[in-house]
Amino acid sequence: MKRLLWLLPALLLAPLAWAAFAPVALSTRDELFEIPPGTYARRMAGNKVEILPDRIDLTLGLNDVLLLRNRDEVPQQFGPVLIMPGQSFRLPFEVASTYSFACSAHASGQMSIVVAPTPAPGWPRLQWRWQRWKKKQALQETVA
Repeated sequence: MKRLLWLLPALLLAPLAWAAFAPVALSTRDELFEIPPGTYARRMAGNKVEILPDRIDLTLGLNDVLLLRNRDEVPQQFGPVLIMPGQSFRLPFEVASTYSFACSAHASGQMSIVVAPTPAPGWPRLQWRWQRWKKKQALQETVA
């Protein structure tokens, strides 16, 4: 019976230990954002169009490439780059920092990209996984 009482906490803590120390592997390093068709027309009609967040969070070495895809009928400006209709633009980041860009697809005309360092094993990696899971849940709720 004492063995079973000892084994129970170990079985409960095993998934936390795995999440804290297991390597992080993502299917792609790209973080995709699409500018849907009709964005410019809706904005010119006076509609408030929120297609991109004020801030995009990326993680160095994991999802550190911003991929913008312009599905709209008009060109979109992102920083010094003009993204033509049907084109995509990939911007890789190599340094953890906060970046600001002018962006014609964003309602405010500005956008921030926060690139965090790769989460270290242990508590930082556990926190990173938890935040990513919460973000995924919030996105699913907004879609549903």
